[in-house]
Amino acid sequence: MSRISRICVSALLVACVSWTTAFAQPALLVKPLAERRVADLPPGELFWRIESVDTKAQADAAAGPLSLVVEADGKAWLFTLGAAGGATPGTAKVAEVGPIPRVAATHYLLRINDASGPPGSVTPVHSHPGSEAFFVLSGEQSIRGEHGTLHVQAGHVEPGHGAGMAMQVSSSGTSDLHALVMFVVDADKPFSSPAALP
Repeated sequence: MSRISRICVSALLVACVSWTTAFAQPALLVKPLAERRVADLPPGELFWRIESVDTKAQADAAAGPLSLVVEADGKAWLFTLGAAGGATPGTAKVAEVGPIPRVAATHYLLRINDASGPPGSVTPVHSHPGSEAFFVLSGEQSIRGEHGTLHVQAGHVEPGHGAGMAMQVSSSGTSDLHALVMFVVDADKPFSSPAALP
């Protein structure tokens, strides 16, 4: 290859890398905050109850067998899976989300994830072996699936799709996203799997 050809190829590679970097979307940061493996779920329609508590120690003391305690956004939170209309003494009820789609499994994993990122950040397209629900603390979260896109504003909750549904989650507002995501999944399957949207 001649010197001029090498220079042209190098320039083309630099241009391609620059173009890819300019248009690449940042990754949404997702991290687990709490999880619990359980053998059974309560009968009937399932809801996630979200309550705030003064301290994590108080939330730990109030937690039941289907509760998860997390610290996020400078607060202690108690998330409890159960029937609609419940309340935990000593807590302030913030929201209730559901009904959430049920999943049949031998063992279940309850998990709370923290999702955050600047506007435009996204997850890969993926699916879970169960349901998820969303509680947006700040920003806006969008969940794109085969049936359209669900938008969740700050201060709001929404139930998500059931097991095996392909989705891509993004920070779609004008400010940074911070959301807490609640899961009920089959504990014996991979928590997240690559998927494709039509």
